[in-house]
Amino acid sequence: MAEVRVAVLGAMGWMGKVHTMAYQTFPHFLGTSGGTARVVALVEDHPNAAAELGFRAQGAKILRDWRDAVQDADVDLIDICLPDSLHYQVAKAALLAGKHVYCEKPLANTAAEARELADIAAEKGLITRVGHAFVRNPVHDLAKEIIEAGEIGEIKLFKACQHVDMYGDPLAPYMWRANGDLAPTGIVGDTGTHVFSFMNFLVGRVTSLMSDNYIVTTRRPVVSGSALGASSVLRGDEEWADVTNPDGANVLCKFANGARGLIDFSRIATGRKFMQTYEIYGTKGSLSYTYDGVNRLRFYTNDDDIGRRGYREIDVGPENKTYGAFLPLPNFALGYNETKIIEAAEVIRSITTGRPVWPTFEAGHHICQIVDACMDSARFGRWVDIS
Repeated sequence: MAEVRVAVLGAMGWMGKVHTMAYQTFPHFLGTSGGTARVVALVEDHPNAAAELGFRAQGAKILRDWRDAVQDADVDLIDICLPDSLHYQVAKAALLAGKHVYCEKPLANTAAEARELADIAAEKGLITRVGHAFVRNPVHDLAKEIIEAGEIGEIKLFKACQHVDMYGDPLAPYMWRANGDLAPTGIVGDTGTHVFSFMNFLVGRVTSLMSDNYIVTTRRPVVSGSALGASSVLRGDEEWADVTNPDGANVLCKFANGARGLIDFSRIATGRKFMQTYEIYGTKGSLSYTYDGVNRLRFYTNDDDIGRRGYREIDVGPENKTYGAFLPLPNFALGYNETKIIEAAEVIRSITTGRPVWPTFEAGHHICQIVDACMDSARFGRWVDIS
């Protein structure tokens, strides 16, 4: 079997932990016919990283500079779990060094950067992947099957939202995600791209949009050592930093197939620990999904008899090969870490077979186009076209 040698960049962060685990775990569930992965390098710019990371991947090099991993002849795949502002620079260097690249979203700060990355990858014949893992939940494969079979007819309206309350409290500590230099697009590139990935996978290309981006709390206390999801106690003598990217957005859009879209997302929805939904309305039926029923799809069809029409709930189960690799019964729930395991297995299989799997950097480019359009629309107060 083919083995792919991986370097995980940003190894001590949440995504770095999840990715490292996914490479080590996927063969247990999804087999080795598509190849295996060996984490040969973990990269973290922290003086105490070696002690923390040494046990996570036995024998892996512990590096502080991502450039060392990019230039390492023993590395086949560069896995980027770094802050948003570094994605383009690191991905470009890796591609130019002849490495395959798996990059967490958002792919780049701008669509122009994403276009350049996709073009370099195509020129060099390299495999690329953007980390939009939510869509790899098998329930969304079912939704796509229903759509492509014409069971809900022509799509006319797509509605979706994704909300968290990490910044619902005005005193929640400042972090890099609120820094417009480190995360230039804020929640649009962070949470918005998750929604945009569903749009791209299930409905298609967006051709124009209007976005209202907003900041709710303009300044936040700086608390040393604070991290996503952690609670902090303020002493009263903290320094304060400006929030310089969006906290939320409301978006209207038009799709190439004539459908309309209505999307909202934020990081300030107090009480919403994680809310993710979509509704897709067609001429013959509709689909509805909420993350609270993580492997459940609601399906409505006009083909039912009058008087018997209504939404039916479908729990994806082992009849789906990917779901069945993890669980023998429906409604046991595949969660976020499992979608990352699925994603990692697909990346490795793409490299060993030479067959890319959505979303590649090409799809990532279109999602970055949507992000650009949201930022431009909010800045100029008008509809923005996407070519």
